Amino acid sequence: MKIHHIAIICSDYKVSKNFYTEVLGLQIIREVYREERQSYKLDLAIGNHYVIELFSFPNPSERPSNPEACGLRHLAFSVEKISEKRQELVHKGLSCEEIRIDEFTGKAFFFTRDPDQLPLEFYEM
Repeated sequence: MKIHHIAIICSDYKVSKNFYTEVLGLQIIREVYREERQSYKLDLAIGNHYVIELFSFPNPSERPSNPEACGLRHLAFSVEKISEKRQELVHKGLSCEEIRIDEFTGKAFFFTRDPDQLPLEFYEM
């Protein structure tokens, strides 16, 4: 029917919480600390749509997350004005690739990374 949410495990909860809420502007639905697991779980939304669960765990194992590594390639967010979004993120200190054009759709997009180097794509709709 549709994707319900995406789960992300971060290495530094405070840094990633700030990134996803302050830099990207996702809204907090709920934040829970699970004492038995020494783990935070932060539910985030874009508008009214629940989209990301951000987890922290003590000493999570590393996983390759380059765009061409086996596994999840990247997360993509749709935006209305690609140039403005890129400029906003650069102004907030992110290193963003140059805007490219999708050869199949003709739409503009660019990539950046979250604090754990997870590739993030912004795609103009």
